Amino acid sequence: MDLNLTPEELQFRDELRAWLAANVPPPFPGATSEEEKGEYFNFLRAWQRKVFDAGWTGISWPKEYGGRGAKLIEQAIFSEEWARAEAPPLINVLGMSLIGPTIIAVGTPEQKNRYLQKILSCEEIWCQGFSEPNAGSDVAGLATKATVDGDDFIVNGQKIWTSLAHVADWCLLLVRTDPNVPKHKGITALLVDMHSPGVDVRPLKQMNGDASFNEVFFDNVRVPAANVLGEINKGWQTAITTLMNERAHLGTGTYVAFKRNYDQLIAHARQMKRNGKPVSKDPVIRQKLAQAFMELEIFRLTNTRALSKMQNQHIPGPEGSILKIQWSEYNQRFQQIAMETLGPVAQLHGFDGGKWIYDFLRTRANTIEAGTSEIQRNIVAERVLGLPKSY
Repeated sequence: MDLNLTPEELQFRDELRAWLAANVPPPFPGATSEEEKGEYFNFLRAWQRKVFDAGWTGISWPKEYGGRGAKLIEQAIFSEEWARAEAPPLINVLGMSLIGPTIIAVGTPEQKNRYLQKILSCEEIWCQGFSEPNAGSDVAGLATKATVDGDDFIVNGQKIWTSLAHVADWCLLLVRTDPNVPKHKGITALLVDMHSPGVDVRPLKQMNGDASFNEVFFDNVRVPAANVLGEINKGWQTAITTLMNERAHLGTGTYVAFKRNYDQLIAHARQMKRNGKPVSKDPVIRQKLAQAFMELEIFRLTNTRALSKMQNQHIPGPEGSILKIQWSEYNQRFQQIAMETLGPVAQLHGFDGGKWIYDFLRTRANTIEAGTSEIQRNIVAERVLGLPKSY
């Protein structure tokens, strides 16, 4: 692909740069208490609304649903400029990167009109109800069931590791609607109001002190049949669309965060001293930081290549698994380098608001969430390289 920007793409970049320069707010102070975390959530929600009002959410979404109708390459430009400006993240990332594109792909006109614009404006926040205690990497092994009752489904079961469920308004939920067929063929995808009677969300405390993962219990939850996304008993195809969007689209968002973290670490390495010299002068640290920079640039270019292919084919492919392996394993290595570079001070909550120890502990989940590295390597081997299945 040609990495040189066209005049139109340069105009897009310069317009975005100007808006960011005028609108990016000061950094939010570290949030450690529950009250501070609530304030940070409200800060991010208000920030996404401001970005939406200015027309900068859903870059590649159709204009009729609140997007800009831009090319996917402009999505990559957007992410790079977002990182350069150190802009706050967009909180409704699951809605914009996973669920919104799935509704665009397989939703009814009524569903598109009802949900899409409110995803971009952050009026409604979304979560994804796929994993269960006995169906993690094997999503098709799910047991949460839905039975028909007139014009509704009645849902019973449990989901786990449901990110943002504690603040979500809606959930893309996979349920079993036919237990008498092979497991991949009896699944239906439902759009579930998280405020419905019978929905019980229980945050899971992680070792970094966060509780953004959740258990979600469904006890006779009533869901209108009009909320089926795709077709009844063909929810596996809907799920695959969501998972491919997850692995492909999250690449741009993670690059933003990684680039910001890398720049901050370099700044600290230049300012901090060890044995009377700046840490950045340590030859071993310099090599590790250089390696991290090269890996981050490789990830950026791989992501741009994936976006280019999606632009031509209109849907993400299994190559998204390459990105998932890259970013998850890179982040674990980078956070280890950060601990070595910063030294013991990085483990203190009073240093950078506890950011570094929080991120280091959080990376343990990276190679599990959104599909384990083992699952991703199988997908790459079988669907990208054409290797025979491993039994």
